Amino acid sequence: MTDKPLYIRVADSDNVAIVVNPGGLPAGTRFESGLVLKEHVPQGHKVALEDLAEKAAVVRYGQILGYTTRPIARGGWINETMIHLPSAPGFDDLPLATAPTLAQPPLEGYGFEGFRNADGSAGTKNLLGISTSVQCVAGVVDHAVKRIKDELLPRFPNVDDVVALNHAYGCGVAINAPDAVIPIRTLQNLVLNPNLGGAVMVVALGCEKLQPERLLPTTAITEAFDDSSIVRLQDEAHQGFGDMVASIMAMAEKRLSVLNKRQRVHCPASDLVVGLQCGGSDAFSGVTANPAVGYAADLLVRAGATVMFSEVTEVRDAIHLLTPRAATEEVARALIREMDWYDRYLAGGSADRSANPSPGNKKGGLSNVVEKALGSIAKSGTSPIVGVLSPGERVDRKGLIYAATPASDFVCGTLQLASGMNIEVFTTGRGTPYGLAMAPVIKVATRTSLAQQWHDLMDLDAGRIATGTATIEEVGWELFRLILEVASGRKKTWADNWGLHNALTLFNPAPIT
Repeated sequence: MTDKPLYIRVADSDNVAIVVNPGGLPAGTRFESGLVLKEHVPQGHKVALEDLAEKAAVVRYGQILGYTTRPIARGGWINETMIHLPSAPGFDDLPLATAPTLAQPPLEGYGFEGFRNADGSAGTKNLLGISTSVQCVAGVVDHAVKRIKDELLPRFPNVDDVVALNHAYGCGVAINAPDAVIPIRTLQNLVLNPNLGGAVMVVALGCEKLQPERLLPTTAITEAFDDSSIVRLQDEAHQGFGDMVASIMAMAEKRLSVLNKRQRVHCPASDLVVGLQCGGSDAFSGVTANPAVGYAADLLVRAGATVMFSEVTEVRDAIHLLTPRAATEEVARALIREMDWYDRYLAGGSADRSANPSPGNKKGGLSNVVEKALGSIAKSGTSPIVGVLSPGERVDRKGLIYAATPASDFVCGTLQLASGMNIEVFTTGRGTPYGLAMAPVIKVATRTSLAQQWHDLMDLDAGRIATGTATIEEVGWELFRLILEVASGRKKTWADNWGLHNALTLFNPAPIT
């Protein structure tokens, strides 16, 4: 990292810039442009490039972040307390599919070594997933999974792991409420994730509202097994805990035997379903990591892959920049539908979008959700948006997809897995050990100092873009190639290396009884 004072101004119309140097810069620091800091400005925080009167527009990314609450002199520090949050963009007059990006030339010849599934999808891992119909059985399943790993898994070297799909749903809930469709279809689609190879099995209690049959797919993906795919702990045949565990292990052994016959084969890059997410974001997210991810996303789309970006509250304030990119008016209206649903969901809980960002985001220089959203959508690149998924729906097409989810890392990851994600890219500025057992998670650091500090948790350093030692294009290509390496099993992410895997977390907007 250079000792030379540096700031980043994104657009020519911006009247603020962010400080690049670790630790920030002290009062009196002079930049090559002639700008002199009036006070200490922390790394990633905004500095005024001109005198700003009270109620003046604060402009970054060429967009208004909000309005000043008091006068700010040129060279002054601007933090979240000095910006009044503006109203969110309305839905009535948004441009619909007015500027879809022209398709770029196909990117041919790229692929990975994956596990081919009966339904035509491809896995980046070869996992046995044990689903549960209700939280009541989670302890038994965890006990059984430990024994399966210790006693059975060593006999099946081609199987990567055994994963319990535990959750907090299934009973004590309004199972027929309209919004219950979200957690139920999420669980239905999780068992179809391509990394589970179709070896479906469900552990149930027996008396729960969510009966296990509702979680079983009806597709040919399960035809490899001629037995039931359900173990009910309340079955009269089970004489105590030992019998329950034995039944789970017996069913698991049959599925491990089938999964073990699978070998990695060459798959085109078009078989990738890549989820994009950010967590612990900072002011660098929108100028280093997220634009590099966006560049890689465009490469993936050109290669025929499916790419999903998500997190409703972190795109809501940039919706006016997304609806023009929709491939059709129908897609644009679907984007609005998901934004509007979430607005009403937040209002029902007496909350609004100002609940985002987090304290860590603000410490990293993000003043409000508008600034966060403008940086977040950079992950989506420039490709046309060809489809929109409601929470938990399964993806059904190639190209750039908006998969509506909450911004919560754990909930978003769970919903993207249900949508069919077989690998995820996760950007962070503050740092997080986040990972998923069901899919590899490549973590991209927004700052070089974070990548160095967390050298055994971050998979890629995008902070080089801020200091000019690498370009967005260079890091984008580096990430694209890393995705193929990880998908092939030739390179392991740090989260998988350490076994750092967050719990599945369902999104349940329906009542709990």
